[in-house]
Amino acid sequence: MVPAVMVLGLVAEGTAWWVVATRGVSIWAAIIPVAGSMGIAALALGPPSLSQEVALGPAGAAGAAAGAGLYLATLGFVRAIRGWPTFREHAIRTYLLQGALPSAFALLLSMVSVFGEELFWRGLFRAHAVSGAPVASALVAWGAFVTANLPSMNLAIVSGAVVGGAAWTALALWSNGVLASLVCHGVWTALMLIAPVVGWRSEGAGE
Repeated sequence: MVPAVMVLGLVAEGTAWWVVATRGVSIWAAIIPVAGSMGIAALALGPPSLSQEVALGPAGAAGAAAGAGLYLATLGFVRAIRGWPTFREHAIRTYLLQGALPSAFALLLSMVSVFGEELFWRGLFRAHAVSGAPVASALVAWGAFVTANLPSMNLAIVSGAVVGGAAWTALALWSNGVLASLVCHGVWTALMLIAPVVGWRSEGAGE
């Protein structure tokens, strides 16, 4: 049952990104329901541990610090490669996916995706990908997460999956739970929405 759900989740998220990229379907209509369903499936199959190796307080604090650091690294990277028009265009397109939704509502919906992805990828998938080999299992989970994001055909989204996914997977492996990665993912996502790394409103309007 668990392997089937793991494969189904990978295919579902990849398909959702493909629909967004090729059919113009809203990210809210495609990604959020899929990610939320993946999280529910992970919970139904057995709630993942929050943090088996590290106390909850330090795990949460480490996740928050890592999330802020990841945002600053993202901001620095985007500014450093501002001369790469393709990446900048993809980054702006990523922000445009939220459309006309109020920022607060967009943030709320994004948290559904954060919880769903962390419960599924860093919880269920990481725990079961390779039995008895935590590091290998984490690497497989990270690779599967990146693969699920490739159909977005968006450099910014795929880069976020590669780098962010590595950070979230490392935190989950370090703590043997999802709390640190969930907090990191949530803080990074919130900062990316509250303080965009590209001026997408003005530049997007001019496209």
